[in-house]
Amino acid sequence: MRKIALSAWMLAGLSVSLCLPQAHATDLVGFRETTVADASNQRPLHVALWYPTNATAPLQTWAENPVFQGVQAVKDAAPSQTAHPLVVLSHGYRGNWRNLSWLAPALVAQGYIVAAPDHPGTTSFDQRPAEAAKLWERPKDLRRVIDTLLKDSTLAGSVDPQRIAAIGHSLGGWTVTALAGARYSPQLFLEECQKHPNPRLCGLGPELGITQDNQGPLGADLGDPRVKAVVLLDLGMARGFVPESLSAVKTPALVLAAGVDNADMPVELESGYISANLAPARSSFKVLAEATHFSFMQLCKPGAVALLKKEEPGDEIICGDGAAGDRQQLHQQMAELIGGFLDQRLAGQPPES
Repeated sequence: MRKIALSAWMLAGLSVSLCLPQAHATDLVGFRETTVADASNQRPLHVALWYPTNATAPLQTWAENPVFQGVQAVKDAAPSQTAHPLVVLSHGYRGNWRNLSWLAPALVAQGYIVAAPDHPGTTSFDQRPAEAAKLWERPKDLRRVIDTLLKDSTLAGSVDPQRIAAIGHSLGGWTVTALAGARYSPQLFLEECQKHPNPRLCGLGPELGITQDNQGPLGADLGDPRVKAVVLLDLGMARGFVPESLSAVKTPALVLAAGVDNADMPVELESGYISANLAPARSSFKVLAEATHFSFMQLCKPGAVALLKKEEPGDEIICGDGAAGDRQQLHQQMAELIGGFLDQRLAGQPPES
């Protein structure tokens, strides 16, 4: 049940398809899984792909388990022939590729290819300490996925190289912030933890390689100029990003934060910190009043709370929203905000000729 619940505080979501204006109304959602190898074979990436397809094969449900709802798609369908923009998704600490799959059908309906890798060391399927302590590899994982999809159109279709975006939840939000070009300072993070002790967040530092000994790798430029827009969903570990580097980020950013703090992640010290230091002309910030950190996760099935209370007491928190919150409505709001932001920010990019 632990891999079902994933009770770590940094997780994300999946659910049912959301109703957004469809740019490609005749397209269905294709789905496949693939592996992106690396030269050393030490960090192969398992990647889930959703993409527009004209296939008429029966829909199947994916990313489902006893607690969470899944999404419907056509397995291994042939991608549609038109070039599409790409969105890469980054899951939270000890999450996995399923975590933001609730958003994938809505993005595909708007014409996007969506790719979600498992980050080795910090995924529920791979918790090797040696890999978890290489936090700087997470942005590189996304770069490798982008490289692969640009080279191989048979996987999910042709990618428009001028229209690439990244979305991350929690530690995934950290990942895409670095991918946007912000620089991280382990020393600054450690100093902030002295000023604002937080056992849950600060205690993860050594596990993620945020130590005095790793000033070099984490402080390097991890940005990818091919990424033209980023979305940060209630990100964590924010206070190590150097303020001057955040203000210099040219990549447009949408920062969405949870208004109900049920994960010991105060808005002003995480999402608020990022927003306060990004250039206002290139960023937007919104606090979703009835969202919790876990509202960015998938919809829970009926009976999920009782099941979690029985199998993993305490994990039922992942199915909780604000007192007046409805997760399906929150997902609708999030999807509309994200979809509108991406369309606006990527529309100005010249399409592939």
